[in-house]
Amino acid sequence: MGKQHNKTIKRSRRKLYLKRKNEQKKASIARKESSPVKKTVKKVAAKKTATKKTAKKAAAKKAVKKTAAKKAVAKKAAKKEVTKKDEE
Repeated sequence: MGKQHNKTIKRSRRKLYLKRKNEQKKASIARKESSPVKKTVKKVAAKKTATKKTAKKAAAKKAVKKTAAKKAVAKKAAKKEVTKKDEE
């Protein structure tokens, strides 16, 4: 009789333990969803990507300006050569 009684006690304690554990999981999930920490992390990550994008755009604009300047210099040089040939 003693062994069977111990089994039932163990089972009931196990059920209670699992019930508490599941409640803790649910509470932690609810806490995680509402926590502002994740939101701030997402905002920081979004800011970092935004700054990277703007940096890339700025670099691209600089490159375009440089190539435009080089083309302008090349055109001026070509015009000078044409005018020198016409003068000769």
